[in-house]
Amino acid sequence: MTITEVSNKQTRQAFLDTARYIYQHDSNWICPLDNDIEAVFDPSKNVFFNFGKACRWILTDDDGKPAGRVAAFINNKKAFNYEQPTGGMGFFECIENEKAAVLLFDTAKTWLQQNGMQAMDGPINFGENDMFWGLLIDGFVPQSYGMNYNPPYYKQYFDNFGFKTLYEQITNHISAHKPFPERFTKIANWVAQKPGYTFKHLKASQIDRFAADFMEIYNDAWKDFENFVPIERATILESFRKMKVIMDENLIWFAYVDNEPAAFVVVLPDANQMIKTLNGKLDLIGKLKFLYYKWKGVNRMRAIVMGTKTKFQKHGLESVLFIKLKEYVLPLNQYDEMELSWVGDFNDKMIALHEAMGGVFGKKHATMRCLFNDNKA
Repeated sequence: MTITEVSNKQTRQAFLDTARYIYQHDSNWICPLDNDIEAVFDPSKNVFFNFGKACRWILTDDDGKPAGRVAAFINNKKAFNYEQPTGGMGFFECIENEKAAVLLFDTAKTWLQQNGMQAMDGPINFGENDMFWGLLIDGFVPQSYGMNYNPPYYKQYFDNFGFKTLYEQITNHISAHKPFPERFTKIANWVAQKPGYTFKHLKASQIDRFAADFMEIYNDAWKDFENFVPIERATILESFRKMKVIMDENLIWFAYVDNEPAAFVVVLPDANQMIKTLNGKLDLIGKLKFLYYKWKGVNRMRAIVMGTKTKFQKHGLESVLFIKLKEYVLPLNQYDEMELSWVGDFNDKMIALHEAMGGVFGKKHATMRCLFNDNKA
């Protein structure tokens, strides 16, 4: 087998085509858009290159056929927050051959070691954790947009190489037609009437203002989590720009207390239901197909992120946001399900919210870590 660094147009295309080759007979796999993958590794589009670096490789067998791929990256804002400097690996794909997997893991490990790292997390993204994050370990069904899919045999390869689970990522589902539990609705109605509490959906014409509110809430809500790094305005604006093509303003809600940004929930139509026929290609034909399928047949939403400022947690704001969503969604008679995208098993408050809403288990991913020093726990 031959490992080759991605360095030109030909190898960039091979990196994309490797996944198509491996999943050619797997009907559960929905090909991510090539543009989305390439944007991760484009310094002009990914702000993480401002404080990090990345490299990627393809693996071919003796006959020149695709055997796998992998990427490695370092986010200098996070790498040194741990006991040992820790980089990342991701976009891992591999044929059912453990020797191939080991060669890919070793290649990522060696590059990270050469760049001063002593551990690697994976499979993760060189970017925010709402996309391409985690190893699928339960729920091998067609995934929603941005959620990793992989064959079950990957888990054994990660385990055998020395990866250990850092945390599990739980994704729950709720029916768009089933009423929320009575207690949840009662709390929401009471909170909605409190003086000084207002609730607004996003307006694309005021995207800068809502992006600023998002940043203020997000950075406060997550500040107490271990190794948290505040999100930057440029990252938020780029995320909002990407969402714009599929967003429905009425699915993104903000809560304010005496005009202070307090909580938000960002819900999008599941773009994977729009792009599943494109095979990753958003060329002219792909764009025409996308426009045709944009709303036709899309019956699933995905709550990609939510947050509440620390001082407003346990005030019931989240319940009102979801009630507002349901008031808009029900008359549409379009959506059947909302996916409550992954919550870490360490996040007790969010797990409790999912349970209060009547969420049921959908799937599970794992974020894993491999220490290069075998003597460390």
